[in-house]
Amino acid sequence: MLIRLRRGLIAALVAASVAVPVSGAARPAAVPAPAPDPAAVAPLASADPAALAARYAAGREGVRAAERMAAGHGDRRRAAGLHAMAGPARHFLSFDGRDGGRTAEVFGDLSRAERIAVLVPGSDTNLDTYERFRSGAVALQRRLGGSRAAVVAWLGYRTPGTVSPAVVTAGRADGAAAGLRAFVGELTHAKPGARIALLCHSYGSVVCGRAAPGLQVADIVLYGSPGTGADTVRQLHTTATVWAGRGADDWIAEVPHVRLELPFTTVGFGADPVSKEFGARIFDAGGGGHSDYLKPGSVSLKNLARIVEGA
Repeated sequence: MLIRLRRGLIAALVAASVAVPVSGAARPAAVPAPAPDPAAVAPLASADPAALAARYAAGREGVRAAERMAAGHGDRRRAAGLHAMAGPARHFLSFDGRDGGRTAEVFGDLSRAERIAVLVPGSDTNLDTYERFRSGAVALQRRLGGSRAAVVAWLGYRTPGTVSPAVVTAGRADGAAAGLRAFVGELTHAKPGARIALLCHSYGSVVCGRAAPGLQVADIVLYGSPGTGADTVRQLHTTATVWAGRGADDWIAEVPHVRLELPFTTVGFGADPVSKEFGARIFDAGGGGHSDYLKPGSVSLKNLARIVEGA
């Protein structure tokens, strides 16, 4: 009976994820602004200030090129957002304005950092919603304080829509995992002595779960997670400490934590990361909702910062 109920719930979730996009199909979709192919950059061999300055300059030029193309296309909103991103105080290790956008923005002094948090976002994160993602990275950097900690906001994949078929399958995560592994490998090579923590929100925890085997990170933190595709921490095949937390008002708790094999795909992500059976270390995420984990002054932000600090 319980199995049938869970299958019914997940089926309803899938049906809703399909029906809503279809219901809006009659409305004409806005044509996204085009963006240029990004310039090729060599892997970051070192995090000394000169090497970082060159990488940031290349990232800024990529943002400016995308801004010019958006302006030429008549997309004033996108062009204005890109203009702000190209400011002298912004530091991008990489930027690609195509297909929703791919970025890796640094907050803090990466050349001096001994502790680095890499934020991996969940659904509906793209260039048009980027400020929401960025604000969380800024809040975490301010909470960490000092010159020995840095935060990297890694938007390295095409995130699924919150209401879409893609959000209940691992397809986007499978495609993103290789990119996350490559980025962490580059970061580890450039900062061999730094303590790195992956902070994985919502669907981003599926990405981290796929990328986990072999990653040289100290911590993998899952928050607001629908699951990782694994039933236990052991199945992630990682030497990192795996943490999990969920806010008391987070709607993700209502998502069925099952994995259903269908003829054409697998739906769902398995065990609840905050369950005893999964085996993660649980941290107090306070009473916030799904988008509140990096909210200034929150219990969750305080505890996420403590994990990054190795406390």
